[in-house]
Amino acid sequence: MNIKLLDCTLRDGGYVNNWEFGSDNIQWIISKLQKSNIDIIEIGYIRDYEKDSIDKTVFSSTLATNRILKAESFEKNASSLISAMIDFGDCSIEQISNQNETNIDILRVTFRKKHIDEALEYCKKIKAKGYKIFLQPVSITSYSDKEMLDLIEKINKIKPIALSIVDSYGLMHEEKVIRYFYLMDNNLLPEIGIAYHSHNNFQLAYSNSIKLLNMHSKRDLYIDASLYGMGKTAGNCNLELLAMYLNHNFNKNYNLNEILDIIDVQILKLSDKYKWGYQIPYFISASNDCHPNYVNYLMEKNMITIKEINQIVNKIPKENLLVFNRDLIEKLYFDFESKQVDDSNPVAKLKNILSEKEILLLGSGNSISKESDKINKYIETKQDNIVVISLNHINKYVEQDFIFVSNAKRFEQFYLQLNNLNNAQLILTSNIDNQGKDIDFILNWGNLSSDKTIVGTSALYLLLNLLKNIGIKKLTLAGFDGFSKYASNYYDKNFEFRNVPNNYEEVTDAIIKELKYFEQYFDITFLTKSKYLVNDRKVINV
Repeated sequence: MNIKLLDCTLRDGGYVNNWEFGSDNIQWIISKLQKSNIDIIEIGYIRDYEKDSIDKTVFSSTLATNRILKAESFEKNASSLISAMIDFGDCSIEQISNQNETNIDILRVTFRKKHIDEALEYCKKIKAKGYKIFLQPVSITSYSDKEMLDLIEKINKIKPIALSIVDSYGLMHEEKVIRYFYLMDNNLLPEIGIAYHSHNNFQLAYSNSIKLLNMHSKRDLYIDASLYGMGKTAGNCNLELLAMYLNHNFNKNYNLNEILDIIDVQILKLSDKYKWGYQIPYFISASNDCHPNYVNYLMEKNMITIKEINQIVNKIPKENLLVFNRDLIEKLYFDFESKQVDDSNPVAKLKNILSEKEILLLGSGNSISKESDKINKYIETKQDNIVVISLNHINKYVEQDFIFVSNAKRFEQFYLQLNNLNNAQLILTSNIDNQGKDIDFILNWGNLSSDKTIVGTSALYLLLNLLKNIGIKKLTLAGFDGFSKYASNYYDKNFEFRNVPNNYEEVTDAIIKELKYFEQYFDITFLTKSKYLVNDRKVINV
């Protein structure tokens, strides 16, 4: 078996930093990889819709790669071959020049199952231009044995350099990798090599690669890896690990010092700024054989627990698993949350208690602790004419009459504290598993939420809808400071979630819009400073 190591840092690693490595860094990384004797260096993507930038490893054409491949730092006589990748449909054949006009040796073409015949015709044209071809079927785990054999029969007619086992979403354990290897090894023409591209969702990229390296075959084997595992989502197999293993066990001569230099000078600082590698969301997506964006969508909600995310993802139809469908996951999320209960009696009881009162809503912003004296003084001035409701937390500074909970993760956080609520009563929305706890009021989540606004599942929106329905006339808000991307958003650091919304400005605008809408139903005032102040209102003095 002739084993070759392919570095895909500048291509797959580019998903981490939007391919913005910097011009000098790109040339330096390629030069160091050449000195390390890596067999194939993948320099990035060819995409004809991209604008060329000297700082990015995405190119509008094969000729555009000449800006780095004809630079002084590029060693034309090095033993390393140069490759680039094309996602079928992203680059017209006209943007691919003849091979002798560039220093690209190999073009790797990815394609989805539905595009097989068109993609293979495209690859024939590329091969005719003088390039070596790798064929990369996306999400190979979606192919049955018969579909794989049919594909191999077609590929044998093209005679590429290699056919890749592409584990796009890191779904494969050892037995699946071996299965696809044997299908290829027993049916491909002898001169066609087998390649393997892994992702580390199950922490198996390295061990699966080693398993393939120890298979007995006469054909060429190409293994993808990247510096420090840098790559999309869970990342790739680590180049430094494979280089070490191949040196020790296959008499290879990869220069680890050159590889470690790149990691030390360039990659570690990227790992401080960006995150890749094994993470729970990627484990959940891989364990459900699905596209990671389904899990990312649900994680960004910050509303449901990981076990509930797992339950929702498990409901995705098989035919939709590997192609992300936003409308589908939104529907599954709303269906999951909309557990129906008969809340006519709880709503009637709450109306009887609240309808003639002023309502003070307590958020969990920093102003709660900073202005707690003011808030408590305001409550005292109202005597028995005010009802205090905290949202998704047990307030430590102000005594509350009710605690409104619509977020399952929050409920899990303070579940054990529910025995020490004094006289506060608990209002729970039906999307939350009450875990056998005796709950004072359970309300229909579906009746209060909305899919027409990005804040339609927030606790504030749900509670405003409830208060509108029971006829509240006056509403005061405290502790609703608004999100900041650069500072703590809560008076208690334990309230912080991992994900501050990337679109926090859009969220702020949406909340302001909804507050303006609700103003037609009740008078809204603010007791503490807030980004949500509407209609030029000022914070009331006490």
